[in-house]
Amino acid sequence: MRKWLGIAAMAALVLGGCSSGTADQDKDTGKNELKKVTMVLDWTPNTNHTGLYVAQEKGYFEEQGLDVEIVMPGEAGANQLVASNEAEFGISAQESLTEARVQGIPIVSVAAVIQHNTSGFASPAEKNIRSPKDYEGKTYGGWGAPVEEAVLSTLMEGDGADISKLEFLNMGNTDFFTAVERDVDFAWIYYGWDGIEAELREIDLNIQYLADFSDELDYYTPVMITSEKLINQDPDLVSAFVAAASKGYEYSIDHPEEAADILIGEVPELDEELVRASQKWLSPKYRDDADRWGEQKESVWAGYAKWMHEHGLIEEELDVEAAFTNEFLPKEEK
Repeated sequence: MRKWLGIAAMAALVLGGCSSGTADQDKDTGKNELKKVTMVLDWTPNTNHTGLYVAQEKGYFEEQGLDVEIVMPGEAGANQLVASNEAEFGISAQESLTEARVQGIPIVSVAAVIQHNTSGFASPAEKNIRSPKDYEGKTYGGWGAPVEEAVLSTLMEGDGADISKLEFLNMGNTDFFTAVERDVDFAWIYYGWDGIEAELREIDLNIQYLADFSDELDYYTPVMITSEKLINQDPDLVSAFVAAASKGYEYSIDHPEEAADILIGEVPELDEELVRASQKWLSPKYRDDADRWGEQKESVWAGYAKWMHEHGLIEEELDVEAAFTNEFLPKEEK
């Protein structure tokens, strides 16, 4: 969840060469030149991003005439870099894209990376936090965003609990395991990474998943984004990129072990055991109950936007139809 804090990465050094359009003819050789494209992540590489690295390593982007560079975000973040046309594509989340759209930032979700929200509030089992009612008298460790209190309020009110009895503490950059051992009782995690790491450490967790308590909180996180400008000026490029990414994620669904090997090979600093275990758990959740990877439902976008508006997180209602599109997903169902 600390992706909202900003990352110390030198993204500006690698974003200067962004371009658009499908492959051009090389005037001297007559061969097709690959078009350089930048994909900016939302956080450091992890199994949410495996399909991109698979598409890169197995040549799926090249098949579409693209030379894709995958980079980490700088202080600006993926939303701003894509909106300002410094990167053609990015990884974001429904919550931040909704805020951006309402503020007039012209970015669009072109695919849901994972079909359902796999995040929740986690605590070591010995703390005996088994429901939102048990949050009373405890300390929550977060990053100080308004959405945290709104989500916790929704869960606690639904369980007959009083959020005024919950203490908030900003964890900063402290990792989940250190924080719950030293400073706080519970925190917001994605099970596919921190939850899997807890399994490997043989730490028993109690988790209250957002999707289990509210349909509106079962939103898309993460999503793949591009800009309205690129959609309008070069829809063929968007189609080519999404087709290759889709093929990469479909491969990861069908071949989680091989996909994990590719991610480890591309990002060797990652913990191999964690990547393999995370990939095994996450791969079936990419597509889950959807007909094809990336599919997005209007009801999911509308429900979460309505919840955000009701809780004062956005000042205006979202134009749902403009926020996402399934237009660029491969037409055949998997």
